[in-house]
Amino acid sequence: MTQTLTTRRTVLTSAAATLGAFALPAAPVLAQTAPYPNRPIKYICPWPAGGSTDSVIRAITQSASAILGQPIIVENKGGAGGTLGANELVNAKPDGYTLAQLPHGVFRIPHMQKTQFNTLTDFTWIACLTGYTFGLVVPADSAFKSIKDVVDYARANPEKFTYGHTGLGTSPHLAVEEFAQRAGIKLTNVPFKGNAENMQAILGGHIMAASDATGWAPHVASGKLRLLATYGSKRTKRWPTTPTLDELGYKTVSDSPFGVCGPKGMDAGVTKIIHDAFKRTLDDPAVMASFEKFDQTVIYMNTADYTKFARDSYASEKATIERLGLAGKG
Repeated sequence: MTQTLTTRRTVLTSAAATLGAFALPAAPVLAQTAPYPNRPIKYICPWPAGGSTDSVIRAITQSASAILGQPIIVENKGGAGGTLGANELVNAKPDGYTLAQLPHGVFRIPHMQKTQFNTLTDFTWIACLTGYTFGLVVPADSAFKSIKDVVDYARANPEKFTYGHTGLGTSPHLAVEEFAQRAGIKLTNVPFKGNAENMQAILGGHIMAASDATGWAPHVASGKLRLLATYGSKRTKRWPTTPTLDELGYKTVSDSPFGVCGPKGMDAGVTKIIHDAFKRTLDDPAVMASFEKFDQTVIYMNTADYTKFARDSYASEKATIERLGLAGKG
């Protein structure tokens, strides 16, 4: 009997030790797999603070933060045609805690110069949310009353007409270059880091015109600037009397959709959580108000569609860059 009890104690002790060995790692494993998100998220806005993109992104991220239950900190990294966010994503962990806007320049600039990123392989295209209204503005006291005036002047004075934009290879730059090529004119482009600097230059009289997203809207409304044309496929609701470059016969259309992106290799479950949260921001009146303020529309694409859009845009922009004679130029 004594031997039986001793044997039983030995077995129980051995079993407890074995269970304990399996139980010990449980706490750290659980800590590592805590539900996403469990700490603040960084969203890189690749434009300076104070511009139209910065304002819209802050509205979107504030809404997404409330949905996800964690702060989303917007970090501005202006310059390099909006590609500094892309550079940072390349080196970020694919854990969902570093996100960014990837502007249309990431489809173009790699065809113009060497970049630190590969547009087709280095990113996770999580969700597309909106796009821009672009336009060409001049000071209200300018002699240019229409696009025809610009074309006539530029034909008589090659490269004398100066216009500002938000960086080489950005939509405000390439749209005007495409228009100029189709019009048979040569203009002089002046790059800035973002909307805020571009507006300061046009309001200060340092350039003759500015091509940009609707950061110029308040100045048009106040009478400081005159809007000559927009770049969409149809006229805007807010400026119905302003023609588009397309309808004027220049076959130039640009709205540059964007949303939220992450580094390559993100977990599908984390990607879905981010996608679903940012998609829900499109139901937020505050987000819609920011879109309305800058004349942006909802351009929604899920992860699969946004990824396809990225691949298609990369190919089509290569053709545009080559047609404009900008391939391989910095």
